[in-house]
Amino acid sequence: MSTEPRQSSGKPLTRKGQQTRQRIVAAAAQLMYERGLTEATLEDVRAAAGVSGSQIYHYFADKQALLLAVIDYQTQGVLERQAPLFCRLDTLEGLRRWRDALVELQKRLQCRGGCPIGSLGSEVAENNPEARLAVASGFVRWEAAIRAGLTAMHARGELDGDPDDLALATLAALQGGLLLTQLQRQVRPLEVALDAMLDHIEAHVPRPV
Repeated sequence: MSTEPRQSSGKPLTRKGQQTRQRIVAAAAQLMYERGLTEATLEDVRAAAGVSGSQIYHYFADKQALLLAVIDYQTQGVLERQAPLFCRLDTLEGLRRWRDALVELQKRLQCRGGCPIGSLGSEVAENNPEARLAVASGFVRWEAAIRAGLTAMHARGELDGDPDDLALATLAALQGGLLLTQLQRQVRPLEVALDAMLDHIEAHVPRPV
């Protein structure tokens, strides 16, 4: 879970301060998503957020602190957009609808951008241990949301596979599909990856004797 945002000094934020901080994080997230971490400078963030340099340092000690806030922001956004679908992942129909929503989103985005969390992860994985762990934590939360539905199916006797393994494999298929969809600029890789995984899950649903 996210901790309450504070100033770089550690003091609690006022409502106005929270709004300003959120504007800075949102601007940074967009720039990092579009340009990458290196190209998205603090000066760019300042201009995009419409704040002064001193305001940025009022809320963030350095770019690393801002990056960690962006990772949390992107994770929250990804999970919150899927929340209405997550609560229905305890049925094959719900899983298929989730799949369709993910594919439709990529169509609307014209297969650009990839996964906001995965994109950050690929940039920090080998050179920023703290950020890598933050991204990994976001994926753990995503996996847990998938696993909750599969665990419910298993508890009802509607799934004889391991919910932990199936959830991890589903997330891995999703991330691979998103990357290839981004590179190829077509949704077929995502469709094929998710369909194969959901067919695998369906194969673990006991059939009436």
